[in-house]
Amino acid sequence: MYSEQVLAHYANPRNAGSIPDFSGRAVVRSPVDSDTVLVTLRIENNVIQDVKFKCMGCAVAIACASVATEIVLGKHVDEAYQITKQGVAEKLGGIPDYKMLCSNIAPEAIRKAIEDWRKRSADPAIPR
Repeated sequence: MYSEQVLAHYANPRNAGSIPDFSGRAVVRSPVDSDTVLVTLRIENNVIQDVKFKCMGCAVAIACASVATEIVLGKHVDEAYQITKQGVAEKLGGIPDYKMLCSNIAPEAIRKAIEDWRKRSADPAIPR
């Protein structure tokens, strides 16, 4: 039912956890079920130096979060911000259409974490 890549990322998620001294952080919940992902980023010189995720969800949600973090690690924030659900699904060898909405939420969480970093960078009063 799922590709080898989905099963591999589910069985051995990459970049799982959270960064205590994060530069940006975001939590996104699926609009149709309870899948939820937390993404934390450490950004230096506009490059994502570290990225971690925590996910409460199905195998596809975990696999999507895992591969999404691999895609953006080491990228300039402007490039990382362009991450898409389709790009994540392709990197996983495809996922069922119905999983695109409920489980492929990590790209949105990454974009929101970058937006959080941008706000924190612009306003020194925001706690880090």
